Amino acid sequence: MQGEALQERARARADELPGSRLVHPFGPDWDVYKVRDKVFMLMTAVTGEPIVTLKADPEDARALCGAHDDITPGYHMNKRHWITLHPAGSLEHDLVDDLVTESYLLVVEKLPRAQRPVDPATFGGDRSR
Repeated sequence: MQGEALQERARARADELPGSRLVHPFGPDWDVYKVRDKVFMLMTAVTGEPIVTLKADPEDARALCGAHDDITPGYHMNKRHWITLHPAGSLEHDLVDDLVTESYLLVVEKLPRAQRPVDPATFGGDRSR
């Protein structure tokens, strides 16, 4: 998936998620998506290419980085818990959608039950690991 298309795909999926909102706490060069004031996705082009950074389970993050040249440890984030998607072209639309959703659900499941906009165990189908 190429540059702007990667970010547009990730943005479209994030906009569909209940309770998701876009903020700019780091200035206009960073799009930050939060659910209940917790970050689950960041997008920028300050690196020279339009990237998407997402929360990920550490084991999943290692596997994804090993399986895809376009996925690296999180740019300016904890390298175990975040991944960055690069727009070199090989990432499928469904994978981007799934990674955005998984990032969102990782954040939602850490929220107090009363603050969760969805049940992370049932939202989006089977999440067995």
